[in-house]
Amino acid sequence: QVQLVESGGGLVQAGGSLRLSCAASGRTFSRYNMGWFRQAPGKEREFVAAISRSSSRISYTDSVKGRFTISREDAKSTVYLQMNSLKPEDTAVYYCAADTSVMLRTSSLSAAYNYWGQGTQVTVSS
Repeated sequence: QVQLVESGGGLVQAGGSLRLSCAASGRTFSRYNMGWFRQAPGKEREFVAAISRSSSRISYTDSVKGRFTISREDAKSTVYLQMNSLKPEDTAVYYCAADTSVMLRTSSLSAAYNYWGQGTQVTVSS
């Protein structure tokens, strides 16, 4: 069982920055591929970014490329999402997720992730 706890969300003006953190329980965090997803009101959950174990692969959805950076710190069992140049359309609940597959991958599919956090709200005002 893996527990994921997100933090760092909040209210920020357009153009501002936030850094989300996701702390994982357990001793095998370094083996997990990790992802960030978001869900805006009335919309489906969408992929934001993913990082494989060993940080050897990283992927982003097109709308956040050049603005968001995903990283991980295995010693702290934590994955981060640095969000810069935020836009009102980034407003959503952000979820981190763990993919415990033996495959080294950065999947954009929700079905690839078997553990999810409770989410943290990010609101960007115009």
